[in-house]
Amino acid sequence: MYRGGRNILGKLDWGIILMYLFLVFFGWMNIYAAVYNGEGSIFDFSSRYGKQLVWIGAALLMALFVIILDPKFFSQTSNVIYAFFILLLIAVLFMGSETKGAKSWFGVGDFGIQPSEFAKVATALALAKALSGIGVDFNDWKTKLTAIMLVTIPMLLVFLQNDTGSALVFGAFVLVLFREGLSSYVLIFGLVCVVLFLLALLLNQYLLIAIFFLLFLLSWLFFHFRYKKISIWLFIGMFAFCSLFVLGVDFLFENALGQHQKDRIEVLIGKKQDFQGVGYNVNQSKIAIGSGGFIGKGFLNGTQTKFNFVPEQDTDFIFCTIGEEWGFIGSTIVVVVYVLLCIRLVKMAERQRSKFSRIYGYGVASIIFFHFFVNIGMTIGLLPVIGIPLPFVSYGGSSLWAFTLLLFIFVREDASRLELV
Repeated sequence: MYRGGRNILGKLDWGIILMYLFLVFFGWMNIYAAVYNGEGSIFDFSSRYGKQLVWIGAALLMALFVIILDPKFFSQTSNVIYAFFILLLIAVLFMGSETKGAKSWFGVGDFGIQPSEFAKVATALALAKALSGIGVDFNDWKTKLTAIMLVTIPMLLVFLQNDTGSALVFGAFVLVLFREGLSSYVLIFGLVCVVLFLLALLLNQYLLIAIFFLLFLLSWLFFHFRYKKISIWLFIGMFAFCSLFVLGVDFLFENALGQHQKDRIEVLIGKKQDFQGVGYNVNQSKIAIGSGGFIGKGFLNGTQTKFNFVPEQDTDFIFCTIGEEWGFIGSTIVVVVYVLLCIRLVKMAERQRSKFSRIYGYGVASIIFFHFFVNIGMTIGLLPVIGIPLPFVSYGGSSLWAFTLLLFIFVREDASRLELV
C-alpha cells in the first residue's frame, strides 16, 4: 500500500543529488569559459552560457516535478511513454531539421529538441516494465526477443537519422540484460567480434584468414591428440565464422560507412594521420588537455579554448576545456565523480524492493557510464569520435533535460522503496 509523499526530502539519496548538482554547475562554468569573450554578463540569454542557465533552471523544475509525482506513475505509463517517443523518432525522419548531417531535431526558431535523447529514457522504462512483469522469465526466448526488440527499434530509427553516435548508446542496455540473466557467453562473443573487427582493419584480410587457418589447425591437432574425442567440425565452424566475419568487415567498411566515418576509424587505429582534416578535433583536444598540466591554466585562462582551436569545445569536446583550465587535478575530480555516480547507481539498484526499479536503475547506470566513458575516451584519442555529449556537463537543453529525467525518475523510485509495505 502506498503511504503518500510525506517527508519525501528525507528519503531522497542526497549523495546522488549533490553529484548531479556539482556536474551541472561545473559544466556551466566550463561552457561559460569556452564561449566567454570578455563582454556581457552571465545573464546574457543570447549567449550559449545564458541559454544553458535557462535550461538548468528548467531541468531543476523537472527534477522537482518528478520527485513529487506518485512513484507508480512511470511504471504504469512506461509503455505509453515508449510508444510516444517511437512515434517522435519516426516523425523526425520526415519533419525534422538537419544539423551536421543528422536529421534528428525538431526546430522551432532558435529552439530545438532532439527526441533520441529522451528515447533513451523511454527505452529504459519500457525495458524495466517488460522484464519485471509477474511470471516473466528472462530465460524464456519470448522474453529475450521482447527485450531485444525494445532496444533495437529505437536504435535503428536513430541510425536512420544518420546519428550513429546516439544509436550506439542503445547498445549499453546489454549490461542491463546481462544483470537479468543474459549469458556471459554473449559478452565474450561480443568482445571476440570487436577484436576480429580491429584485426580486420589492421591486417590484410587474406593474411588474417591464413593466420586463422594455421591457429585453428594447430589447436585441433593439440586437442585431438590430448583429448582424442574432440571434433574437427568445431574448429572448422570456428574458422569459417572468423573468416566470413573478416570478409564481412572489409565489405561493410568499404561499402556501408561514410568516408568521414572510415577516416575517423583509420585515424584512431593509426592507419592514417590527418591533423588538418578528420583528425583535427582530437589532435587539438589532446593539445588543450596536455597544455593544462597538473593544476591547469586557471578559470577563463585557457588559450586553446579562447582562440577556438578545438571545435565543439562546449558540447562534445567540453572535457578539453576542463583539462586545459583545471588541469590533471580538475580532470581527475570529474572522472572520480562520474565513477562514484555510476557505482552509487548500481548500489542503489541492488537495494530496490521492486524489480522494475532495479532494472530501471541498471538502465540509468548503463547509459550514463556509456556516455561518460566514450565521450572522455574520444576527447583523449582512445575511442573514435561519435559525437555524444558528456552527461550533465555538455551544452544543450535536450541532453540536460533527458539526463535529468533519467536520473531523477530513479531517485524517486529509490525513495519510494521505503514507502511500500
